[in-house]
Amino acid sequence: MADDAHTILTADCLDAMAGLPAGSVDMVFADPPYNLQLGGELLRPDNSRVDAVDEDWDRFDSFEAYDAFTKAWLGACRRLLKPEGTLWVIGSYHNIFRVGQAVQDAGFWILNDVIWRKTNPMPNFKGTRFANAHETLIWAARGRGAGRYTFNYDAMKMANDEVQMRSDWSLPICSGEERIKDATGAKAHPTQKPEALLHRVILSSTRPGDLILDPFFGVGTSGAAAKRLGRRFIGIEKEPRYADLARTRIDAITPARLEDLEVMRSRKEEPRIPFGQIVEEGLLSPGDVLWCPRGRRQAKVRPDGSLTAGALSGSIHKMGAMMESQPACNGWTYWHIQTDRGLQPIDTLRAQLRARRSL
Repeated sequence: MADDAHTILTADCLDAMAGLPAGSVDMVFADPPYNLQLGGELLRPDNSRVDAVDEDWDRFDSFEAYDAFTKAWLGACRRLLKPEGTLWVIGSYHNIFRVGQAVQDAGFWILNDVIWRKTNPMPNFKGTRFANAHETLIWAARGRGAGRYTFNYDAMKMANDEVQMRSDWSLPICSGEERIKDATGAKAHPTQKPEALLHRVILSSTRPGDLILDPFFGVGTSGAAAKRLGRRFIGIEKEPRYADLARTRIDAITPARLEDLEVMRSRKEEPRIPFGQIVEEGLLSPGDVLWCPRGRRQAKVRPDGSLTAGALSGSIHKMGAMMESQPACNGWTYWHIQTDRGLQPIDTLRAQLRARRSL
């Protein structure tokens, strides 16, 4: 699978990344091997076998070998990231602490560690430890003082019922129909992540059209979420059976239309509109009257965007402050216009002008 927007490469990640251009990627999502170091079969109390991670791709001869591999792929990812790009990497207690140190050693600057709390975790069948009910994600900028990274704070707040989203996320593990099956009907990949997790990661830290790299693509969860959200991706997977399943899965996805992908944005990201432009573009005229929120005080608009009331004159902010005998005032929300629906803040006129600009 390869087109201008979506590419799946069946290759070793280090070999494939070496052939990609530096500074071309907006975000990396990495779900590397866990290096579980399993010592034998894991059985349930009824002696049935637990489907654990025992594939060759998760086996390393030593911690030193795993650390060397981690250093190599992190270095390759950092070369490919744009200055303002970010890295997400997920792991369990088996590997995330080693990976975390390697992330810092490679020059990344950690922004958050996010705890994915599994609402339906696998129990500890032996009863010898606490049930392992979470995994850790590290979110890191390319470096300290690097370019301004993307963080869609207001979108995340909106997704959390207008409450600031925290760094502990409660989401179920991948199960049921979401599980990708092989030709025999068995689950295809032992560590397939839920698409809800990748949806949140991608929505929080990329914009439509951004390019996402996943060097451990598996059965393509990051690609599925990216395509649905109008992002481009490069997925690298060395196991042909996983890559084939990912292609089939992602080919069946219809992405959302670009106009449907807009999310809540911070006011700081919106283009600056001086009040004078409201007058210049005819949304208000010289001599129009503006009112305070309760309609008790008024001021007139002047051609340069200043206001006047008796002997007082000044900007919308200065005049609002003087009217209320306060040191400061947000004139956009203080001053109102009279409409057939009553008094409306002049900020509605600014929103109209921004809408014109976007068109």
